[in-house]
Amino acid sequence: MSVAVNMPVSNPKPRVALIAGPTASGKSAAAIALAEAHDGVVINADASQVYADLAVLTARPSAEETARVPHRLFGHVDAADAGYSAARWAAEARAAIAAAHAAGKLPILVGGTGLYLRTLLDGIAPVPEIDPAIRIAVRALPVAEAHRLLAGEDAAAAARLAPADTARVARALEVVRSTGRPLAAWQHERVGGIGDTITLAAAILLPDRDRLFERIDTRCHAMFDGGAIEEVAALLARDDVPADAPIRRAIGVPPIAALLAGTIDRPAAVAQVQLDTRRYAKRQYTWFRNQPPESWRRETDSNELIYSLASLLREEG
Repeated sequence: MSVAVNMPVSNPKPRVALIAGPTASGKSAAAIALAEAHDGVVINADASQVYADLAVLTARPSAEETARVPHRLFGHVDAADAGYSAARWAAEARAAIAAAHAAGKLPILVGGTGLYLRTLLDGIAPVPEIDPAIRIAVRALPVAEAHRLLAGEDAAAAARLAPADTARVARALEVVRSTGRPLAAWQHERVGGIGDTITLAAAILLPDRDRLFERIDTRCHAMFDGGAIEEVAALLARDDVPADAPIRRAIGVPPIAALLAGTIDRPAAVAQVQLDTRRYAKRQYTWFRNQPPESWRRETDSNELIYSLASLLREEG
């Protein structure tokens, strides 16, 4: 007679859903629909939508939408906070995900900032604080000179980076000078990622490009009619927001600032915001099509994306 043996059953990894894609692709609506169907909490993964000051210009979910399901990490950062980073967002996202799991709800990440998602899932390189004197000296160099010096101190980075890429060349040079190790060596030691601790159901929304650009152009007109000009005017009126604050470089702010200054008219401002947004969407489209793992589903239609994620969640539940 055979005897049944009770084998220990390991606890399954907690589930997290993810909806990514370019701006205006319909991610927010899809996330809300998924949250309604699966008792979820929508967690923002878009760098522009963390700021409180530009709800209209960044297409943040409306009050009606946020009343339908819980939303987290939307509009919680003040414009004067210039220190907000991918690492800080990832720490807040980890806390929001843990809180959703504790409440028995499904966390649903939604956004178009690939750096945020990569930092959360894969972790971040533990680069020590850069010596301020080294940073000042490096950042004062012309980019051509910085690249020449980098070639002598971190040849692999110099070969990898475009000679005119000011920010990345300076970063690589200041890291190797301050820490004595190339940036690539630090990047191989990523810490803090949650990818191995969760069961991820991920899908990317990549609609037809012509349709996407039409939505962008239409949405830009709606933003101008719906309060975007007033938002930027209020932002520019604040004397506690530095001229180099990240929010001042957000898509839409410079053209509307020019409109308010009288240097361009409204049609020109709208056209510039449309163009800038389409260019940004193209970069997002390329990144999300090529960079995430093949296991992330690619869908062209929001209904298909919701169905695909629901299928993944049933398989993993």
